Amino acid sequence: MTLVPTAEERPAGSIYAGHVVHVRHRPKRHRLSYRVFTLGLDIDRLDELDRDLRLFGNERAAVLSLRAADHGPKDGGTGLRPWVEGLLRDIGLDAPVTIEMLTYPRLFGYVFNPLTVYFCRDADRLLHAIVYEVHNTFGDRHAYAIPVQPGETESLVMQQAEKRFFVSPFIENEGNYRFRVRPPEDDVAVVIRHSTAEGPLLDASFTGTRHPLTDRQILATVLRHPLMTHKVTFGIHWEAARLWLKGIPFLGRPASSWRA
Repeated sequence: MTLVPTAEERPAGSIYAGHVVHVRHRPKRHRLSYRVFTLGLDIDRLDELDRDLRLFGNERAAVLSLRAADHGPKDGGTGLRPWVEGLLRDIGLDAPVTIEMLTYPRLFGYVFNPLTVYFCRDADRLLHAIVYEVHNTFGDRHAYAIPVQPGETESLVMQQAEKRFFVSPFIENEGNYRFRVRPPEDDVAVVIRHSTAEGPLLDASFTGTRHPLTDRQILATVLRHPLMTHKVTFGIHWEAARLWLKGIPFLGRPASSWRA
């Protein structure tokens, strides 16, 4: 397995600009595609980024910012690293040496994160687990922590999990996920297929190309993606309206949806 750069060699943060694509296969085909950008952030070096950048803030107002309360346990009782370490401990893994999160930042103070992905590396600098943190528009959160199997390459990781969290009022809370992930380097890709007993239901993906996280690049990216985080929220409701107009049943929210 190919070793990745050490923590000292890797940047503390990067911008990944690309596209989100969703394709629903049934009962009627529905496709969406949006230009977006995400940040890849070493969660142990956020203060470094806050110090070195004027347009990025850690726990403070800025053009782009990150707040720990937007992630992790809903009660905010612990920081990001202890939370991730606890998730890995629950599946029998040691604490990671480095954790890189791939996430939407707050843009001018606002964000909604449907999915944040945490890439956890061990003492040999190898990827040994991925955590998928899912949010729904009802304010609920749930995390899937999945070990990376021996023999997986750094260029492609394939994982699966039972669907255990209510996400969309147009999709039953059943089935399973299959993940195909190209971890963050010069580019990144996260592809998720949701299937039920009837077969594939939904494919969702993000693919992006890396840019340095600098004040100049932040300004250029924001100019290309103005109000992106508002667009994410608007897009969710707009696509929901399109699904309803296509006659796809609105299921509502189950009384016992998962919370985390």
